[in-house]
Amino acid sequence: MTANLVRSAGASIFVLLMICGQAVAQSNEAQPKVTDPHFKIAPGYLKPADLPNSLVLLGPPPEQDSAALARDEEARKATLLLRGTDRWKQASTDADLAFPQAADNFSCAMGIKIDKEQTPRLYAMMQKMLSDFGLSTYGVKNKYNRTRPFVVHNEATCRADQEAILRTDGSYPSGHTAAGWGWALVFAQINPERSNELFTRGIAFGQSRVICDAHWQSDVDAGRIMGAATFARLQTNATFVADLKAAKAEVEAAKTKHAMPAQVCAAETTALSTQ
Repeated sequence: MTANLVRSAGASIFVLLMICGQAVAQSNEAQPKVTDPHFKIAPGYLKPADLPNSLVLLGPPPEQDSAALARDEEARKATLLLRGTDRWKQASTDADLAFPQAADNFSCAMGIKIDKEQTPRLYAMMQKMLSDFGLSTYGVKNKYNRTRPFVVHNEATCRADQEAILRTDGSYPSGHTAAGWGWALVFAQINPERSNELFTRGIAFGQSRVICDAHWQSDVDAGRIMGAATFARLQTNATFVADLKAAKAEVEAAKTKHAMPAQVCAAETTALSTQ
């Protein structure tokens, strides 16, 4: 009897260890290695397991000597003449995902100043969504760890201070682009009257990554897919939906008091007109 009990207990412990081991493995898979600190500014709305899976939604990056890679190279070469221009400087500003700069980048397109005093709910939403949009890209980022264009061509980016991180962070897909496009989609929900301006800004935000020489065009294209997929997934999150409603109210109130003066946005408009 004692021997049977020992064997039974041993088998139970073995099964328990197997279950625990599987749970740990699943947990590790759900928690991707994230090298860009911008995507850790605030906890996101979505649990890792609820994020859209880039490994399912995206294929691999372009292969060597492929037509897709030739397109990437063509897009990179087309931006070389922009170095040192106002558009290059705007790309440098767009590369900053820290706050308050990240909010400032979309204030002109939104038509109001986005900050923690005038639009506190929207400001906090941006920080939370940044984690969701950025983390959605890391399944494919970590699998392929694509080398960035400035490394391949031994060039400088528009942000020398970020290059050390970028060298070890996979290029495909672009997390900055996922965030910029995702933000634009949410902002258009909140302020549909400015949707065209917001979509235009979201597209330009992604193209800034190519101009900056930090990403290939295919990285940016894939980043937009992940931003849109995460945007759709957020619509099912009750906390996000509640924050969205509150943000709409505060934006409507801000429109009458804190509209962005046209002269403040003139330089950005001029810079972004060059692609």
